[in-house]
Order: sequence, then C-alpha cells, then structure tokens
Amino acid sequence: MTTHEHANHTQAPAVHNAHAEHGAHAAHGGNAAHAGHDHHVGHAGHQAPPAHTEHEAHAAHAGAAEHGAHAAHGGGLPGGLQITQDGYTLDLAETIVRQGEFDLRFRILGPDGRPVTDYTPIHDRELHLIVARRELTGFWHVHPTLGPDGTWAVRITLPEAGAYRAFTDVEPRALGRTITLGADFAVAGAYEPQPVPEPDRVAVIDDYTVTLDGDLVPEQGELLTLTVRKGGEPVTDLQPYLAAFGHLVILRAGDLAYIHVHPNGAPGDGVTAPGPDITFHTVVPGPGTYRLFLDFKHGDTVRTAAFTLPARRL
Repeated sequence: MTTHEHANHTQAPAVHNAHAEHGAHAAHGGNAAHAGHDHHVGHAGHQAPPAHTEHEAHAAHAGAAEHGAHAAHGGGLPGGLQITQDGYTLDLAETIVRQGEFDLRFRILGPDGRPVTDYTPIHDRELHLIVARRELTGFWHVHPTLGPDGTWAVRITLPEAGAYRAFTDVEPRALGRTITLGADFAVAGAYEPQPVPEPDRVAVIDDYTVTLDGDLVPEQGELLTLTVRKGGEPVTDLQPYLAAFGHLVILRAGDLAYIHVHPNGAPGDGVTAPGPDITFHTVVPGPGTYRLFLDFKHGDTVRTAAFTLPARRL
C-alpha cells in the first residue's frame, strides 16, 4: 500500500494500513491511496500481508508512557474511553457512514459548547486521529485539516462494514495538556465479525520484518523493543516521522483502552540511533489482550506493523 503519509489498515492477522497525513488514509487490502507528505504502507501482522523536546513532553504524562498518561486525566480511566473529558467533547458529524471512501468530519467542542479552533501542536500536528475497527483488525492514523468553523475533515476509505471507534489526541491551548477523546461510529453494510488476531511477535510488511521483544505487565512500566529489518538486514537509517523514529499505539481488546507512546530518545539528539531498534517505555492499564500498531518510516514510506500481546500480572 503506497500513499502519501499514513495508509494504515489492519486485517487479521495482518494490518492493512491507510495512513494519510494531510489528506486521507485509505485502507483495507494492504493497499490504499493517500494524500500528504509521506508514502504509507501497512500490512502488519501476518497476512504478508522527542529526548527532551515535544517528543518527551508528550511522553512525560504518565511516567514515560506517553499518551498512556492521558488515561490518568479522566478520573483515572484509561485514555480514549470517554467522548467527553475535562469539559471537551468529540462531536462526530455522522455516526453511521457508508462503506468505501468518504469525508470523516468532526468537531472538538469546548466547555462553552463552541468548537475549539486553537490548539498546541503535538508531534508536528495539531490533532492526531486514530480510527480502529472494534475487532482491532483495521487501523488508520490520519491527520485531518481544520476548517475556520472548527470542523476537522479527512478523506478516508473504510471498505468493510462494522463497528469502529475514532480517537483524537489533542491539546486545546486553553486546557494546556493533551487529552484523548473517543467516539464510536458504524460503517453500514453486511457485517462479518472477526476474531482479534492471535498473539504474535513478528510482523511482515512487504520485504520488511519487524520483531517485538518485551512483555506487557498491567500497571507496570516495561520496555518494548521493536527491531526493523529489510530483506533480513537490520535497517539503520530509519527516517523521522512526526518528530520520532516510531509511533506506537496500543489498544486493549474489549473496551479499546488507548495508549499512544513515543520512543525513548529523539532524532537529532546525538544519542538515539536511527534503527534497527526502536524502544518504548510502556504502561498498560490492566490485564487483557492488546493490539500494538507501530508506525515507522523508511525509504520515504510510512509503514505499520501490528502485533497482539497478552498482559498478565506477574
């Protein structure tokens, strides 16, 4: 799947990605068209398919678990479980959409009920939108455009009917910190439920293989290291993508508790190597089965690798 930016889609047991930066993310079938700055490819799974800049500030909320800490701001709940948090509400224009390509539109409403138009950028963007199928077999990371009336819009392709959830990582300037809001919507059509992909530590995307080392332990910080190889050889020239060598989104099966982490170190800090290893300090909110989606950029193309891991108490 080649696109401009991110085209991510995850399909059991692979990830079809449609990641679109300024434009859309398209997705299902391992291929999608995208508008933006980077090409994006995403099969993750098996179907053959910032140190001390904004990068870390993002990660600092919960120890070192980047967006995982957003979880702590909504009364102790994990991130992404609430449509309203701290007075801010994710307002989807449509909660039932058609299959295929369409414009996904929404607003972030402030405590006064009015659309928010002033944001502090997070990792080079004012808003990061994640869309996932509830079975965690589809995943898109896109960056909508903000209109003057406070409406965000992005062209996206969702080729399968079913239940979906949208997550928005935003930092309203008036609030002064990042929150993650989540809202459900449905794609109309004949729906065929799919199981969450089986646990796996290896993802193959085109001629890239990504392996995962480390474990998830509920409510305990752990290091996860993802190693990128191409044609069997370590990749040592990863390119920065959104101010990092990798972005890791973790979703828990069942309730879709949301964690978004950025790696230890940052491009250009004089310490962090551009591969083959990308290491994340990660905290998950409790036991369960988690689906992990790694975005990385190489050869001017963003790809997404997906994994399934259990989290069990020691």
